[in-house]
Amino acid sequence: MILVATTTPDRATADAIAAALVEQRLAACVQISGPITSVYRWEGAVETGQEWLCTAKTTAERWLEVERLVTELHPYETPELIATPITHASPVYAEWLREQVAESAGRSR
Repeated sequence: MILVATTTPDRATADAIAAALVEQRLAACVQISGPITSVYRWEGAVETGQEWLCTAKTTAERWLEVERLVTELHPYETPELIATPITHASPVYAEWLREQVAESAGRSR
């Protein structure tokens, strides 16, 4: 299991990415936080911007599909798209997560 994070320039983009990931069973759940302030270097200048953070829970096996979909829907030239391994989870939650991203329909939470 992995946590996938991306930031978006607005809530509408965050909502669209979250909905698509869950609808296509690429993520069991996506939490949207924001607005947040990001400070970063872009094209030689330090920039500050307001963004929304999407945190998706999925499996490592779904990474390439998640990457493809987020890149397709994202307006940024170079979107943040990172994954962090989930090293521990309750057995019941881990089972639910895996069921939700399986190709066939899983039970509801």
